[in-house]
Amino acid sequence: MAKRVYGKLIMAMDLKEIETLIKDALPDAVIDIQDLAGDGNHYSATITSSKFSGMSKIEQHKLVYASLKGKMGNELHALAIKTKEKNESGN
Repeated sequence: MAKRVYGKLIMAMDLKEIETLIKDALPDAVIDIQDLAGDGNHYSATITSSKFSGMSKIEQHKLVYASLKGKMGNELHALAIKTKEKNESGN
């Protein structure tokens, strides 16, 4: 799916691509992504990972945004993030 932003043609990201990028950075992550508007541009993601241990919410979110490798605001228009720390039992 493509859209024009300021005259530039931009391809939207699909759910699997977002999940793959996050998994590459956080291999143990459990990821639940929802397409909020059905347009391939507005997503919500809940990410649970042991890598979040000892990090503030801001640090956790920065880690997730970094995993997207600059695609946030370009191919990916909007992503609401909820992060959770995975405990030793896997939850």
